[in-house]
Amino acid sequence: MTSVPTSGAPHLRLRAPAHHVDPRAITWWRLQDALIWGAVLVAVGVVLVFWRPGWLVALEVAVAVLAVVDVVVAPPIRYARHRWESTAVAVYVREGVFVEDWRVAPLSRVQTVDTQRGPLQQWLGLSTVTVTTASTAGALKIKGLDRDAAVELVERLTAATEATPGDAT
Repeated sequence: MTSVPTSGAPHLRLRAPAHHVDPRAITWWRLQDALIWGAVLVAVGVVLVFWRPGWLVALEVAVAVLAVVDVVVAPPIRYARHRWESTAVAVYVREGVFVEDWRVAPLSRVQTVDTQRGPLQQWLGLSTVTVTTASTAGALKIKGLDRDAAVELVERLTAATEATPGDAT
């Protein structure tokens, strides 16, 4: 059975978004993961300086192997899964590897559009665009966009939401 919209508004379907994020996002995710895993390994290493039970040495080795796999393997998979698209009526986002999160936000529900650029993103020329809606599920985040593409997207979404009728609640 196909659902039919009851109002004159276009019917939105959850579908795969068309665009990948910028390929530099792979480097950004690798650097983030490497910093986190590095801190964990250093903390366990400091404990090992003072106390050397065999199980802790084995744990340090296991964590190091897991860290290498996470830094090398996970970012390209994350890149392949993280997609986005903005149309005249909605913003679509898909992300997640083990737990997939597909979201669609009608422009009539958009309240704010923001960008965020941490130090690594600034260095790599990337941005995160956050689309805040009236949804209880929270904001949509498009992580790893080219800085200029993010600026253009924010300008386009802002203009589109201003022109879209509705109260965004």
